[in-house]
Amino acid sequence: MRHEAHTAHAHHHEAAATSSWAMAAQATLHCLTGCAIGEVLGMVIGTALGWGTVPTLILAIALAFFFGYALTLRGVLKAGVGLRAALKVALAADTLSIAVMELVDNGVIVLWPGAMDAELTDPLFWWVLAIALAVAFALTTPVNKWMIGRGKGHAVVHQYHG
Repeated sequence: MRHEAHTAHAHHHEAAATSSWAMAAQATLHCLTGCAIGEVLGMVIGTALGWGTVPTLILAIALAFFFGYALTLRGVLKAGVGLRAALKVALAADTLSIAVMELVDNGVIVLWPGAMDAELTDPLFWWVLAIALAVAFALTTPVNKWMIGRGKGHAVVHQYHG
């Protein structure tokens, strides 16, 4: 029993030691990919349909979570993990990361003068979206570094990659 506790303790320290900024940036980039797909799709659909700010943001956020989880799920399922276990891994790995990313990127878009009223043909729409995603990446990377250092977040996903 004492050996198992020591092994778990050593594994925790190993995870903390491998919590590099590069690993955190890679995890954040992975999260950003799913979030950006959902975010852009939601903004494009909401804007194209002439929806207001709130329904467009709700759709964009829902799709960001969906695509963020879907990308992680795809990788974990490819490693041969069952669907139920893979869902738990994806939820554990991505929820905080996606939530921070969405809070920051939608905050930038909502606070940027004129951004929510911009049409798809307006360069302002695309510039603000790009800036918002870049700011979200910069602010979410330290969150992922902190989580990976504690054996959480994408540290959980990495044990399924060969």
